[in-house]
Amino acid sequence: MINPDNKAINNHGPSSVSETMKLVLIALIPGIIVFIYQNGWGSIINLLLAAISAIAFEAAAQKLRARAPLVAITDHSALVTAILIALCLPPLIPWWIPVLATGFAILLAKHAFGGIGNNPFNPAMVGYACVLISFPADLSLWLLQPDSFSVPLSNAISTVFNGGLVNMSSISTEWDALTGATALDQHRTLNLQNTNADEIAAQTRGWFGARQGEWTNLAFVAGGLWLLHRKVISWHIPVGFLGALFAAMLLHNLLHDTPQSIPVGLFGGATMLCAFFISTDPVSAAAGNRGRIVYAAVTGLLVYVIRTYGAYPDAVAFAVLLANCTVPAIDRLDMYFNRANHGDKP
Repeated sequence: MINPDNKAINNHGPSSVSETMKLVLIALIPGIIVFIYQNGWGSIINLLLAAISAIAFEAAAQKLRARAPLVAITDHSALVTAILIALCLPPLIPWWIPVLATGFAILLAKHAFGGIGNNPFNPAMVGYACVLISFPADLSLWLLQPDSFSVPLSNAISTVFNGGLVNMSSISTEWDALTGATALDQHRTLNLQNTNADEIAAQTRGWFGARQGEWTNLAFVAGGLWLLHRKVISWHIPVGFLGALFAAMLLHNLLHDTPQSIPVGLFGGATMLCAFFISTDPVSAAAGNRGRIVYAAVTGLLVYVIRTYGAYPDAVAFAVLLANCTVPAIDRLDMYFNRANHGDKP
């Protein structure tokens, strides 16, 4: 947890927001490297645009609140938010989408509620959800891998600043041939068509998880385990989230004729990014360890429900934001049981 005095309430881990965010940034490096390798120049452009705009919005908000604008750089929280947003965005989208996403995250989700330590919703997911709803066509176009770096840097820059892939695909069949749906999107479509399990696996599975996304997810697992080692996060949320998601998919497979691929679900989309970096946000998650398990389980179940029955194949953003709504009730119930266990009157 983080309090208004910029101190992390953690008896074993880092003692300040700045130190915590530095460690999170370090843990994100393996995932960032793999993500860039798999998605090409557009992912680098997204990261730069998101980082620059997030720091600018943070500095402006601090200035308007009569606080030191340098906080935007020194506490690193805006940079973490920007990177989490950029890692959810497809490459070669119009430049204004990452800028708008960070604007929503920093100004609306964070400072409108009083700044860091007071936001009830995960800022990065608010920003991403806003642009996902506003620009669904742009956020559904991903470059096919391993052809991502076949787009030269000059073409990538031109595409980003001239309307993005949606615009280019509409006027050029060459661009259209380089784009495709994600493995999770394809998996959902094939399931709705009652395609047999072998065919679904052939079209969506990679070596051990979702095609195109498995190695990025594995890199996020590595970073997340390092955060656990450094006691920046606790095991309760990753285990609760992944356990609930696994159990829901397993039960689905026992009850339905069209099974879901558990490896694709666990190592596809933003699953591991959510488990170790998004849902573990210390402000918008539950406070107590028991509450964190419940909160994480709610998030995992919502990911399963939205992926299976909703219109958004990845579902992480909406699952996290909906779970954030349950946190006050979870914390209150957790406090009630804690008092009851200690013999105090609730």
